[in-house]
Amino acid sequence: MKREEVDVLVVGSGAGGLASAVAAAHRGLKVIVAEKEAYFGGTTARSGGWMWIPGNAPAKRAGVEDSAEKARTYLQHETGDKFDAARVDAFLEAGPKAVDFFEKNTTLQFDLGPTFSDYHPTAPGGMDGGRSIVAKPFDGRELGKEIKRLRPPLREITVLGMMIGSGKELLHFFNVTRSPISAFFVAGLVAKFARDVTFHGRAMRLMNGNSLVARLAKSAFDKGVPIWTSSPVKQLIREDDGKVIGAIVQRPDGPVQIIARKGVVLAAGGFPQDPVRRKELMPHAPSGHEHISPAPPGNTGDGLRLAENVGGSVDTSLPNSAAWVPISRPPMGNGLLGTFPHFVDRSKPGVIAVTRSGKRFVNEAQSYHDFCQAMVKRCQEEDGPDAEAAAWFVADHRTFRKYGLGFAKPAPVPYKSLIKQGYLLQGKTIADLARQIGADPVQMEKTVAEFNKHAVKGEDPEFGKGSTAYNRSLGDPQHKPNPCVAPVKKGPFYAVRLHVGDLGTFAGLKTNEYAQVLGDDGAPIGGLYSAGNDAASIMGGNYPGGGITLGPALTFGYIAARHMAGGNA
Repeated sequence: MKREEVDVLVVGSGAGGLASAVAAAHRGLKVIVAEKEAYFGGTTARSGGWMWIPGNAPAKRAGVEDSAEKARTYLQHETGDKFDAARVDAFLEAGPKAVDFFEKNTTLQFDLGPTFSDYHPTAPGGMDGGRSIVAKPFDGRELGKEIKRLRPPLREITVLGMMIGSGKELLHFFNVTRSPISAFFVAGLVAKFARDVTFHGRAMRLMNGNSLVARLAKSAFDKGVPIWTSSPVKQLIREDDGKVIGAIVQRPDGPVQIIARKGVVLAAGGFPQDPVRRKELMPHAPSGHEHISPAPPGNTGDGLRLAENVGGSVDTSLPNSAAWVPISRPPMGNGLLGTFPHFVDRSKPGVIAVTRSGKRFVNEAQSYHDFCQAMVKRCQEEDGPDAEAAAWFVADHRTFRKYGLGFAKPAPVPYKSLIKQGYLLQGKTIADLARQIGADPVQMEKTVAEFNKHAVKGEDPEFGKGSTAYNRSLGDPQHKPNPCVAPVKKGPFYAVRLHVGDLGTFAGLKTNEYAQVLGDDGAPIGGLYSAGNDAASIMGGNYPGGGITLGPALTFGYIAARHMAGGNA
């Protein structure tokens, strides 16, 4: 068997793994990144790319007033009895330092989401904006030939393969048929995209998670770090005292024994595609197959199993084992169904959600995580503890053509084929639509009538849609008086079925404030670290703000590298 010695072996190439690799290489350590799949980037490359890091430099430059104490208060409130003081304090201390490090020493640069609110901004310590940052757009041509190995963005949330930034850019797409300025802006982006596809075969204007991964990968390559793709790690190597000193990596041309003098970092993306662990930890998926995830197929819990095989412990105590998001299943051709995560349409005026009872069950503009929790709870209340978790977004014709609904895009994009394929349901009346859903037509008519009675005034007394800064940030700022509320009144009417999906798993390896993996006895396993979704979330099974998976992933990757290099700065 071939043998190679390095200082650090990183397992996985998402934000946590690449952050650790880049930070370790910058400190003079020799690093190899081993990625199971043919592409690098993991779930991060498919994500929105936002990172929740209080006290970040872009926020300070914008004059945002925040403090570690305020953020700690917020996390204490959000995590409840799962508050992990040592790891939270480590995150709040190192997060701003990690941002500074990457801005000063790497290709990774950030933009601030100034109006990207915490998801519960009225809670103690909550903020109306300033804690979420995203990688600046990146020209994929800077990766050279390595662009071919970058995992593409999630096809379902692109426009013909074109990545769209949130905020003002997204508003231009919604207003393309109503504003000459927006039309000109969108036309320019489409022209650039067409040029890129013609000459490069894919978009080169990288946004969101694709930009985050590309910038980290470029930084890794610049620092001499190879990213081995199609190279799964098969087992960890231990010394007699239990210390992890390396791993066996299955390369395309055969196995390689990697000796890692400083440590191995597990950052393989958690277990969203592992039906065995899903069955164990996701109550809405009793067989393990009812859950739908947009994560890459290779995220099957390898990191957790590797650690367990050397004595690592998995924390299964969190109230939610993953970050939930409502998912619909658009047809993608060849009989395949896609996974469309509903981030934006929930908040738009004129969109409501109902279960089979024909009743609303939640403030649709609350976070996707809160939405799914309410969806599961209501379905169980209505149909029993083993009930299938299912709901539908409902909108009238005007709302649908203005904002779209899930994978069905707004005007002028055609939509009739999605009706024929069964993704988009259409009814002449609310009662007609209810029958297609399988809901009680009389009750659904009552629901819509009651909602409309208040919606004409921009009010939602039942659930308070549009009542928080987070709600309003994803509504329509041009719709008055409430950017999230409008009547559902003029047919035809449309519905899209929702399933429970995830944006990453929360349950994971127990780690300490230095990102070291802990054994059943609570003691760190020498030489073994974890970052990203392989590590148990510091958010206590809850979802406090946009980027609470990638922010800690970047930060604890940085912390792991700092600890392996023997430093604290």
